[in-house]
Amino acid sequence: MMGVPLSVLEVAMVQSGTDPTDTLRDTAEFARGVEGLGYRRLWYAEHHHSPAIGAFPPVVLVAHAAASTSTIRLGSGGVLAPNHAPIMLAEQFGTLAALHPDRVDLGIGRGPGTVHEATALALRRGAGPATDEEYRDDVVATLRFLVDEVALGSLPEPWLLASSTAGAALAAQLGLPMAFAHHFRPENTTAAIEHYSAQFVPSRWCPSPRVLLCVEAVCAPTREEAEWLVGPMNVVKVGLLQGRSDVAFPTPAEAAVHPFTDQERQALAAFHAHQAYGDPEAVVRRLTELTDATGAQELMLVSPVYALKDRLRSFELIAASSPAQGDEPVATA
Repeated sequence: MMGVPLSVLEVAMVQSGTDPTDTLRDTAEFARGVEGLGYRRLWYAEHHHSPAIGAFPPVVLVAHAAASTSTIRLGSGGVLAPNHAPIMLAEQFGTLAALHPDRVDLGIGRGPGTVHEATALALRRGAGPATDEEYRDDVVATLRFLVDEVALGSLPEPWLLASSTAGAALAAQLGLPMAFAHHFRPENTTAAIEHYSAQFVPSRWCPSPRVLLCVEAVCAPTREEAEWLVGPMNVVKVGLLQGRSDVAFPTPAEAAVHPFTDQERQALAAFHAHQAYGDPEAVVRRLTELTDATGAQELMLVSPVYALKDRLRSFELIAASSPAQGDEPVATA
């Protein structure tokens, strides 16, 4: 059995037939719901220019959720360093940590948060993608500003997001806990975690390697219902694989009649094999396999399900079927 803490990644899907304000209205109820189910942390992802995913700044969603909850850890999963000035990230999350001591995480990532070229350029004020050196400098500067400039007492807990061995190498070099995007790049998981564990250098932020694995998980009372709930994200995922940012998040009924090609079905099947879908027994079994195979100390579940009630039920079924969660690792600050 898993025996590791469970957490949540929220990507704030904007559902067909609704608008972004409906998604925002649901975020507080969702945060209270997963807190009540005993999940350790709730992170928000940065996305831009997509009809399916709300362009809501993680720092704002963290502040909103913190006002609606009392115990669950909240953070970014992640804020994308190339889109922001390091001192602003430090000030924003340092302030949140001062307002909500020992509850705020600062997960930092690299990507643009969009596949729309004009939006990516606007976020970078016309600059191209960050180089490896620029990204490293941004992460280092953010951490330095947290300590030297913000220094408001309780600091956010920093994490580095990774989806490749390059990201894992930087996390190891800087001595940061690593959140690996298995839900996005499962083919890179094993090599990245092995590299991170072998090359890790202890730091003030983390004394030993610490891996959080993010997995796409959709749970329902039956396998058939889980497959029905997975349908909308399949439509969005195929669009992303084609480099398209204009694909809306459909209802399950709309997704059920979507005309997937044989090639698209094969790509989806290959991706699904690495994630966790089905009834509670099947999902917990798959999550246990991933934990055993990777040695991850924590699992973060992302469940892009259409209706709030079905999304919360998925998390409820997984929590009810999971063993007691382990103790939280101790990190220095």
